[in-house]
Amino acid sequence: MRGEPSCPKCGGRVRAPGLFADSWQCDVHGAVYPLQPVIPPSAEALDAVVHRAQVPVWMPWPLPIGWLFTGVAYAGDDPGGGRATAVACSGPAPLGGGGELLLVAEEPGVGLGARYAGIGGPDPGPDICADKPPQARLLAAGRPTPLWLVADAPRDRAVFAGEALGLWLWAIVWPEQSGLLLYEELVLTDLRDEDAGSELLPCGALSPRLLS
Repeated sequence: MRGEPSCPKCGGRVRAPGLFADSWQCDVHGAVYPLQPVIPPSAEALDAVVHRAQVPVWMPWPLPIGWLFTGVAYAGDDPGGGRATAVACSGPAPLGGGGELLLVAEEPGVGLGARYAGIGGPDPGPDICADKPPQARLLAAGRPTPLWLVADAPRDRAVFAGEALGLWLWAIVWPEQSGLLLYEELVLTDLRDEDAGSELLPCGALSPRLLS
């Protein structure tokens, strides 16, 4: 690990629980689950997050051809465990060049997905609506999972969001054209499952997206 815990919503400094507050505090957002220092990609680092997580740790499995695991982060503390997780992968983009994918699972209100998506948070907002047809579908832990395109995301990325296992699931891809990955029924595994086989994951360099 490196650095200090930060606010999952804005990246600002947070204060540890103390005499006047029993939770981590951000000067802007009040009580938050702290984003722990980013862990460089390795099977051991991933296992450490998996064992703390109270929410899924989503990974495309098998990884698309040529893709690598490029980092993991989580928001939470020792007493409560991880309340949001983010897994980064990178590899060949569908239309050529390089692509990056960030998968975030979180409880409502944590705000980590919205921060990485580059939108106001803490949750996906009105674009996620069961009355509208989803723009993409994937399999998450064996269950068909619809995802909706978040329209107000920055133009350098495509942001999809939905619900899986009763929690928010964000899929954020760079560049925007790499959103084609989400139209191919990507299969996601929750690495908390004992048979996920995280020790077999090919690792690449740490994704700068996790540090933004």
